[in-house]
Amino acid sequence: MLMKKMEAALIDQINFELYSAYLYGSMVAYFESLQLPGFSNWMRVQIQEEMFHATKLFNFVFERDGRVKLKAIGEPPFEWKSPLDAFEEAHKHECLVSKRIHAIVDLARKEKDHAVESFLQWFVTEQIEEEASTKNISQQLRFIGRDPHALFMIDRELAQRVYTPPPAQP
Repeated sequence: MLMKKMEAALIDQINFELYSAYLYGSMVAYFESLQLPGFSNWMRVQIQEEMFHATKLFNFVFERDGRVKLKAIGEPPFEWKSPLDAFEEAHKHECLVSKRIHAIVDLARKEKDHAVESFLQWFVTEQIEEEASTKNISQQLRFIGRDPHALFMIDRELAQRVYTPPPAQP
């Protein structure tokens, strides 16, 4: 059974994961407006991942006899200066997600909620990959500057990304 404080923290994170999907949806719209279908595809996969994260948290709250009360999702930004600016924002956002997950882990330790702490280890590991991928793409975009040929090559590479649901945990 979840303590109310822990339940509230997990519900806030569910809401934040849904906001993350919303933010990446806004980035899809931005990249589509630039005719960068590979960038758009990358962000579409990111939406699927964020929805998976929200659902995973949602189900966990139920498994622990909690109740989820969803909240309004804030409006994400709509414009960016460049693809680099959008990916830098995605990277900052993923770092914020990591910070939030770590805070819930800290709360679980303080409350001696071993089930939540164990459950959240998957998210801690997942965030390492999330931060690394957005950072790497940002670095590539910084490296190429405004070279349209290189941007086209990155767009083609990002078009190859496919959503693969994580395997079921034992």
